[in-house]
Amino acid sequence: MSQKVLLNATEVNIILHRLACQLIENHNNFSNTVLIGIQPRGKYLANRLASILKEDYSISDLKLGHLDITFFRDDFRRTGKTVEANQTKIDFLVEDKNVVFIDDVLYTGRSINAALTAIQSFGRPREVELLTLIDRRFSRHLPIQPNYKGRQVDAINNEKVKVHWLENEDEDAVYLVTS
Repeated sequence: MSQKVLLNATEVNIILHRLACQLIENHNNFSNTVLIGIQPRGKYLANRLASILKEDYSISDLKLGHLDITFFRDDFRRTGKTVEANQTKIDFLVEDKNVVFIDDVLYTGRSINAALTAIQSFGRPREVELLTLIDRRFSRHLPIQPNYKGRQVDAINNEKVKVHWLENEDEDAVYLVTS
């Protein structure tokens, strides 16, 4: 198994600030926009972006939630593994709001499809956008594209993109792992 660094901590930080600025350009003061981190890995990116928006860009009224999509996936019964759900934490309605889904890696598009179904329990959004740190091209099963992306990666099927977050793996980095 080999591992190649795609992004180091400095590059991740630069990308996070760029993504935050792009969000501000399109959503101004976020008065009608909510950020939803897709569990499990999108919550780290969502939390980090929310922190940057609040601390560095003085966005005070920012609504942030985390959405578990485990039982909305079309493949959750197809593996022999025991399914372990994560926690959904959305303490606001999304009715008529602009929703920005946030996930670390866009691969097949199935997680986003599940998120689109799951979010309906919290109201009908006005508009839904997608922000991803890594967009894996050439592996989409569904016609889903990000509105905001940190980096586009051309990875083939035996390669995996692994995102490490300081809060979880003690470093900010993105790796391309070949098995």
